[in-house]
Amino acid sequence: MISVEVKILGIVQGVFYRASTQNKANELNLSGWVRNCDDGSVEALFQGNKEQVDEIIEWCKIGPDRAVVDSIQVLSRKDCTNLKEGFNIL
Repeated sequence: MISVEVKILGIVQGVFYRASTQNKANELNLSGWVRNCDDGSVEALFQGNKEQVDEIIEWCKIGPDRAVVDSIQVLSRKDCTNLKEGFNIL
């Protein structure tokens, strides 16, 4: 299991980015959270199997239909043994 925290930059607020990310994370059985930041970006923490975490990071590069993602920064990536419960919008 791994834990990856990312920051998504671009037009990612007001376009259902958080709700879409939560839906995708639940589809992939991931734990973690997603939240808006004051600078207009979105941050997310994904925890689960490496393959599923990598898949959602690839999805985040595109996001929902109305999003325009400029870049994704990986803030941390580490092994994880203590998974959060569920995937929440903060």
